[in-house]
Amino acid sequence: MTVTLLIAGVVLALGGLVQGTVGFGMALVAVPVLALVEPSLLPGPMLLVGTVHTVLTLWREHGHVDWRGVGWATLGRLPGTVVGVLVVDSLPQRGFLTVVGLGVLAFTVLSVVSWHPRPTPGALTTAGVVSGAFGTSMAIGGPPVVLLYQHEDGARIRATMAAYFTIGAPISAVGLAVAGHLDGRDARAAAILAPFLLVGFALSGPARRLVEGGRIRWAVLGFAALSALVLIGRSLLG
Repeated sequence: MTVTLLIAGVVLALGGLVQGTVGFGMALVAVPVLALVEPSLLPGPMLLVGTVHTVLTLWREHGHVDWRGVGWATLGRLPGTVVGVLVVDSLPQRGFLTVVGLGVLAFTVLSVVSWHPRPTPGALTTAGVVSGAFGTSMAIGGPPVVLLYQHEDGARIRATMAAYFTIGAPISAVGLAVAGHLDGRDARAAAILAPFLLVGFALSGPARRLVEGGRIRWAVLGFAALSALVLIGRSLLG
């Protein structure tokens, strides 16, 4: 178990570095590995430890938050959380993961070719529903929302996503707890893994300069596409 937690910690440190730099992606890096080495860390402990990172990011870049957008996305996350709990509780995940993965991949390709998404109230609410379902069931809730902000600067993306996750993750955690999928053991596991995450967050400070300007958009699109492929791959592999 010690070796397993060490592996999980290193992966979370890398995920913390990515999310602190781009604005999301911690779960994208960590979830596939955790699903293989210690599935019990998903989704509850991953959701809890991720909240530590988002609070720190919000503290570091709070002046750049699009609070109006956060509100609309959070409104959508409420019903999305219910869907996510149902997926964890009873629905087959394979079909759900395939549909969401293909959807994210399609939006990413369209963004590169011709689509210019904007964080409008309707788009954000819809993305919040998908993100809530996605984040509650698999702890990967970033891509649907972050795609709408791909044309914003790096600080705006990181701060807004941090604010959204800081509010949304506890909503998902409550939903999981009520359904009996989150307990004290999950909280203890998250506490053990938190120091690794702090290392990744600290390293992301200087790393942010690498994706400023137009490079942030391509980083967002790249990680969104990768997250879609991870989801599709997981659904195919069972």
